[in-house]
Amino acid sequence: MAGSTIALQLAEQGFRVTLFEEGRSLVNGPPICHLHAGGNLYREISDHQCLQLLEQSIDTLRVYQHSANIRPTVVAVPKQDPGHPEQLLPRLTQLQNHYRALVQQDATNAVLGHPDNYFRLYYRDDMEHLAKQDLPANASCADDWMIPVAKHLNLDEFKFPFVLVQEYGVSVFRLAATVSLGLEALPNSRILTQASVTDIQQDTESLQWKITYQTMDPDCDDCVSQTTTVDYLINACGYRTGILDDMARHKRQRLVEFKAAYVTHWADNTADWPEVIFHGQRGTPDGMAQLTPYPDGYFQLHGMTQDITLFKDGLVSSTDQSAQPVLDTRFKNMLRNGWQPQDIEQRTQRAIAHVAKFIPAYLDAQVGGPPLFGAQQIPGQDPSLRAADVSFAGQRYARTEIVKASSALTAAERILQQLVNENLITEQQSGLHHDWEGRFPVTMQLKASDIVAKAEALAKERQFPVALARPVGTVLG
Repeated sequence: MAGSTIALQLAEQGFRVTLFEEGRSLVNGPPICHLHAGGNLYREISDHQCLQLLEQSIDTLRVYQHSANIRPTVVAVPKQDPGHPEQLLPRLTQLQNHYRALVQQDATNAVLGHPDNYFRLYYRDDMEHLAKQDLPANASCADDWMIPVAKHLNLDEFKFPFVLVQEYGVSVFRLAATVSLGLEALPNSRILTQASVTDIQQDTESLQWKITYQTMDPDCDDCVSQTTTVDYLINACGYRTGILDDMARHKRQRLVEFKAAYVTHWADNTADWPEVIFHGQRGTPDGMAQLTPYPDGYFQLHGMTQDITLFKDGLVSSTDQSAQPVLDTRFKNMLRNGWQPQDIEQRTQRAIAHVAKFIPAYLDAQVGGPPLFGAQQIPGQDPSLRAADVSFAGQRYARTEIVKASSALTAAERILQQLVNENLITEQQSGLHHDWEGRFPVTMQLKASDIVAKAEALAKERQFPVALARPVGTVLG
């Protein structure tokens, strides 16, 4: 996501860009489903990170406007959890005030609805009242979104209030479609898919980088080795960023974590659901559960336990000898070859059972497709870090290290500013003084119908249900 976004913004500003992608299409990696407009899923991160995520999510919604699934998120705290929802309120108020200030500064920042509606609290009496209401045909207000929650949860098992917050969903397939269509429309961008970089060397005088790469020729079985030269190298290799760091002889501390989310189908469901987060302690059997809705009865599930989304020995660190953390062989095999059917069934059923602790009717759900999975890099040594973007080393070398997709635009901005600082481009050429429409004049003119069609094609190509590519939700006032 970071590499594609940076390439897109550079190309939009008129620079020649070559983008290397080892896969068949752009934007691959760990599951992306949630726009963290305030970081309310994470009690453990700092207020500063939450404010960063809010700002980055607003920017993401402005640029990738057709990628959003515009429905709220509900945060619930089970009774067995040591936390209390009242502890969330100071941060929510701080986020709401910051959002209000951003909207006052620029009215086009109001992409999360009116600041007064950024979050809303629901107490026991509210939920009991909503449980008696009929399910609406289409959710169009906050109470509508809460009705299925009130009807399906055993309210005796939760602390109050529940929180409804304007953190939306985001479709990884519509993100991929947007950057793909945007780059394809720009003649100065060169996209090399199924291309693997095998070596990088920097000329000590010109400071240019010589890149050696191999592409798989569809007409033969052999890889063809080629070279190209660039003025500036941006390492956006995701969990394999350390491989290029090692080639460039730049040391870097980082973690890599293998994670997965599970695609399920709940055929009996007819309601418009919000995303629902059941707080829990990460890594324990009572880890957070996350229910993410899509059209046609499909839901994506996270369970932050070692048996569901997290994996035993799935978190590894770099060493003094290498900037690249080394995953266990079984994870490498899964990343390279996909999952075995029995592993898909077993882990998905565990995820269904985990959510069914809170939504008993969810036990009727079935496996809906392959998992969304990947390895996520985290710069430094703090596994709770969520707001990160880019770092620089040596000369004419940047590495993107985003943890959340919404940080990609910040990474692109910082790289453009670094190009200015190194006198490689002017401030005017950077486009940083423009509004988002001026920075992405081609991308922001893309039609929603074209993006959805491309996204559906990508979902089919990757063997996922096309429902995951389709929009869901209603804009809230």
